[in-house]
Amino acid sequence: MRNSKAGVRGQGSVSGKQNKTVHRSPFTVWLLLLTMHCSLFTSIAFAEELKLQDLVEEALKNSPEIRMFEARSAASSFRVPQASSHPDPMFMFGYQNEGTRDLYTFGNEMARDSQWMFSASQMFPYPGKLALKGEMAGKETEGAVASYESVKRRIAAKVKEQYFDLFLAYKGIDFLQDMKALFMRVEDAATARYSSGMGMQQEVLMAQTEKYMLLEREEMFRQKQRSTAAMLSATVGRNSGAPMGGRPLEAGATRFDFTSDELVILALDASPEVSVKKSMIGAAEAKVRMAEREYYPDMTLNASYFVTGKQFDDMWSLTATVNIPLYYRTKQRQAVREAEALLSEARNDLEAVRLMIASAIRDNIYMVTASDRLMDLYKNGLIPKTYQDFESALAGYATGRTEALTVITRLKNILEFELLYWTQFSEREKAIARIEAISGINLQTAGGKDQ
Repeated sequence: MRNSKAGVRGQGSVSGKQNKTVHRSPFTVWLLLLTMHCSLFTSIAFAEELKLQDLVEEALKNSPEIRMFEARSAASSFRVPQASSHPDPMFMFGYQNEGTRDLYTFGNEMARDSQWMFSASQMFPYPGKLALKGEMAGKETEGAVASYESVKRRIAAKVKEQYFDLFLAYKGIDFLQDMKALFMRVEDAATARYSSGMGMQQEVLMAQTEKYMLLEREEMFRQKQRSTAAMLSATVGRNSGAPMGGRPLEAGATRFDFTSDELVILALDASPEVSVKKSMIGAAEAKVRMAEREYYPDMTLNASYFVTGKQFDDMWSLTATVNIPLYYRTKQRQAVREAEALLSEARNDLEAVRLMIASAIRDNIYMVTASDRLMDLYKNGLIPKTYQDFESALAGYATGRTEALTVITRLKNILEFELLYWTQFSEREKAIARIEAISGINLQTAGGKDQ
């Protein structure tokens, strides 16, 4: 109670000034409310602005995760010539000594079997095997390239989501700072009524409490602003602790003209995730054909030359060696079955990805549609009506026809509806960013424009 009285006494010195505030002309009140409302749809001109496209380009250039997938994609391209090349040839050289009594008997007339031996061999896989190995490696390379494109779109979507989270934090701070003026007016009106004996002390305390709760919410938005800016800095690949150096640029809502069925069809054709799974199916099909070719033997050609000395003629030989798939029931046949099972897995994985893409796109489209409806309701219905209710309640409170609780309730409704409007705006843009990442379609070039 002592603190409450001190707060009331502290307000007594401004009671005379507040009487003037309460009796402002209706035109002045309307001008103040209109200025505050318009400030919610315009950015602060003196603040440095962050451009979304610049941040996306910075992330695509500097993100360590993107660089990792880029290197992985580049590395996979070098596997194709390796897989389609013949095995390395083998070269053998040696010496055969006759007897064990003498260490070296080459050239001795009595040592006819002493000789130097040289041979070269080359293994030739069964026709078609090398081509299939190259095809498998090529499909894996296509999958790596598609994965690289997929992670680029995922990082771009992540930047956009964090950007709009940061935008919402700044917008909330701006609005709460603007709302302070209205809460101060309610507090000043309550203080003036209490000083004149028309109101109760509880009304002053109620107004002060709401003002402090407003400060609490502002600090929460500032904490979100700092944490989101830090995450965004890490996503775009900036060094730890590097500040973002500005606030998000305020722009209109992205136009969205697609139906769910239309967008699903486009997404299934352009999605990097679908491309990855198709590449996996291609590699699995080549592996099945490769396993079937393992029933056929490979051939190794060997050419040898034997140096026997001056008293004997040198000798040479040419041989061919083939492997016999004698244990095909436990080896080659099982390899074919394994490859067929992996092919079935890849096909079902593709179908699961298609269902996931269709579901995710429809889910985000529903979110965009719901946000559009709610934003229209807030902007063209609830917010203007609540501002009118607040002005009417404040004017009635100044003359004793309305209670303080009614005025504060109207003011809190303004606060909630305005924050809900910008929350829905942020969620809408984030949903569109996720659609772009899932489908691989840039809605800015495929028909989406700022309204």
